Amino acid sequence: MEIVLHRDAGAFAAAAGPLLQADPLRHTVALSVLDAMCRGGEPSAVLLTVHEGGEVTGAALRSPGRPALVSAVPPRLAPAVDRALAQADPAVDGVSAPVAEAEAFAAARVARTGCRAEPAMRMRLFVLDALVPPDGVPGRARRADARDVPLLGVWRRAFGVEAEHDGGQAGTAEAEEIVARSLRLGAGEMIWEVDGTPVAQACAKPMIAGASRIGPVYTPPEHRGHGYAAAVTAAASRWALDAGARRVVLFTDLDNPTTNRLYPRIGYRPVHDAVELRFGA
Repeated sequence: MEIVLHRDAGAFAAAAGPLLQADPLRHTVALSVLDAMCRGGEPSAVLLTVHEGGEVTGAALRSPGRPALVSAVPPRLAPAVDRALAQADPAVDGVSAPVAEAEAFAAARVARTGCRAEPAMRMRLFVLDALVPPDGVPGRARRADARDVPLLGVWRRAFGVEAEHDGGQAGTAEAEEIVARSLRLGAGEMIWEVDGTPVAQACAKPMIAGASRIGPVYTPPEHRGHGYAAAVTAAASRWALDAGARRVVLFTDLDNPTTNRLYPRIGYRPVHDAVELRFGA
């Protein structure tokens, strides 16, 4: 076994791309982050591949301030990858992946260091079967442009705070840059409007390996309870299909029963559960 650390996203993509693209649903987050690194200049903290018998059999990557993405680290490789990540990137304080891969990596970290591993978020991946837009929701969808960046930046930050994705640490300027980068990369940033007033948004990520991922979806508290989230998610899903996506996927928070009931009603079915685990003393 050989573990290779890559200095740039292009070299990592060349090595790990075929492995990730072989299962674009399982590796949807890793593929999206890697695409942003390669095309949008998102920084990387660590990029790692595992080679056995001349083949790439594992891959892990991390953006600064985020958990390591280990969906492509088979459980049998978790101890070796954990050791390599700890040496190359001591700031790794968590992992995110489908449950089996995340728990195997966490078990390796706990066995090696004696730390604790606690769930920060439990998620479920859904894939679109046949789109069923909701009836009777007032308003219409439109694709966002540069003029919408300030508003969407505020909403992105609010979404992160509510979902505890960043503990409220990301500022509005950083959130605006995330939105601006998303638009530059060609994402379908969709806004639902009622009488010209924006009331909800959903983003369809650029298509990668035939798949587009929806997220985030956000409705400000004062506009909730009217079906806008379902309507704008359906609009973003339609945009992705029209753009050529063969699969459209999204994640839900398993602690949020509303979203887990909502998406099946517009045509999504569950695929697998995933978890983000944080390491502590």
